[in-house]
Amino acid sequence: MATGTYVRLTKEQESSLQNITPGELNQPIDVQKQTTARCEHCGQNLPASYEPPADEEWQTGIFGCTEDVDSCLLGVFCPCVLFGRHMETLNDEISSRGACIGHVVCIEGGITLAALTAAFHGIDPDTACLITEGLLFTWWVCGIYTGMARQMLQRKYHLKDSPCDPCMVHCCLHWCALCQEHREMKLHLSANDTPATTVVDPPPVQEMNASGNDDQVEANSSGKEIVPYDNLEMQSL
Repeated sequence: MATGTYVRLTKEQESSLQNITPGELNQPIDVQKQTTARCEHCGQNLPASYEPPADEEWQTGIFGCTEDVDSCLLGVFCPCVLFGRHMETLNDEISSRGACIGHVVCIEGGITLAALTAAFHGIDPDTACLITEGLLFTWWVCGIYTGMARQMLQRKYHLKDSPCDPCMVHCCLHWCALCQEHREMKLHLSANDTPATTVVDPPPVQEMNASGNDDQVEANSSGKEIVPYDNLEMQSL
């Protein structure tokens, strides 16, 4: 067996070497072809910035509030609760209570402020400006704050703008939009959560009856012939 020889490296060669820690070479490698999304039709890799086109139709119309009476009543009398449920379903980091409180402060708060100002001070040139500012603030926040939730829903299910931009929908038809979004999420979640049921028929019940004819058994026993018990009945304990 030939003896090994060692070669002394120069300082330049030592500086060019990289330190490899134990286990570094055993780390998983991210293969881009396996992790990137692919086209359903041709199978080619899609870029990371690719977004599916929003061309899906809404399953219910904007004025179909009577299709779900429970969500319609909740959206009319407690829209903050309905909005909080939407945000909790769309974003796990936002709680239903937090979104509900934000809706109450921004939207119901502005309407309440304008109503109280008109009730206690009346509508005159001095208070008309304050009432108008409160209502405009409510209208502006309603379109931006709740319109962002509608955009998240549209991105999740690839829904197109219907009947117009999400912010304008909530500015003009806030209560109807909340009910429509609730029905849309309810239909999509029920379609995804429906399990595939498999019907399995139970095996037939086997019965055995031990009440045979004693006379026939005694007669056959004398001839040393074994008679099978055909009428045996088995019952579960």
